[in-house]
Amino acid sequence: MIGGVEVRQARVGDAAGIAAVHVASWQHAYRGLVPAGLLDPLSVPARTQRWAQNLDGTPAGAATFVAELDGAVIGFASIGASRDEDGAGELWALYLHHRYWGAGHGHVLHAHAVRALAATGVAEATLWVLTSNERARGFYERHGWAADGATKVALVSDAELAESRYRLTGLGGVAGVTVLS
Repeated sequence: MIGGVEVRQARVGDAAGIAAVHVASWQHAYRGLVPAGLLDPLSVPARTQRWAQNLDGTPAGAATFVAELDGAVIGFASIGASRDEDGAGELWALYLHHRYWGAGHGHVLHAHAVRALAATGVAEATLWVLTSNERARGFYERHGWAADGATKVALVSDAELAESRYRLTGLGGVAGVTVLS
């Protein structure tokens, strides 16, 4: 536990807390970056159901972690194999409830996720971030990630969202603990 934040592997019972963070984060962080018609209908109950299914069927080598403060889920991170099939690991998601931005909790969650990726034996990791999300890009850059030039357009509910890929190298040298089971 660092700064009152505990990071641990997520359980199915965390689905509602993860969903609440996911919806609040999207609606706050992406306002003005993606169409309101994509953000406004987001539903915690619907996301809870999806997260319960995801957590119940997590593939081998993948994991989701929650950051808890005073017993409440305030953030989550998901990792696994790169969806780009390049042999890297991938930080699939990292979200922190916006009320906790700037307090160092995102750093703690990120560090845990990177150590978990390193524990899988990959030498590097990637992530995809909205190209227009300067706040997130700055966060990742401060943590050693660099844009590698790859871009794509993701289609989410008929909205085209431009994304940029970031890469973190040298994971073999990250001191870590085995956190995947």
